Amino acid sequence: MPRSRFAGSISSPKVDVAIDMGNPFLNVTVDGFLKIATVAATRSAAEDAYFMVKRGHFSSHRFEDTLKKMCKEGAYWGTVAGVYAGMEYGVERIRGTRDWKNAMIGGALTGLTISAASGNNRDRVVLDAITGGAIATGAEFINYLT
Repeated sequence: MPRSRFAGSISSPKVDVAIDMGNPFLNVTVDGFLKIATVAATRSAAEDAYFMVKRGHFSSHRFEDTLKKMCKEGAYWGTVAGVYAGMEYGVERIRGTRDWKNAMIGGALTGLTISAASGNNRDRVVLDAITGGAIATGAEFINYLT
């Protein structure tokens, strides 16, 4: 029977959280979701805080809108990251090697999947697949440089 474990550690400046879902594919997918969802929610909160301070207007209604936006942005970008991490891991397992091509294929499949699920037309889906592959490949090359 699968077991789930949660472990965390904090050491400056890196915070790492590991969740063991009992399956490497699920581990990678959930990890990608949680990390990027947290970043997206934090970005959304910082943006709204800036505009609240700039306007000098604080209200419970605006605070509720900020919380809703944080959840929406976190869920959306976390889902994109989880799909990408899962796709890249799946491609790595199928190909049996770990290289930039996995990122390219995973990014393209993620762009295609998210765009198609959003109800975009065929041309937009193809362009989003190309963009996803290009961004993932570029990020992978930058990781190799550092």
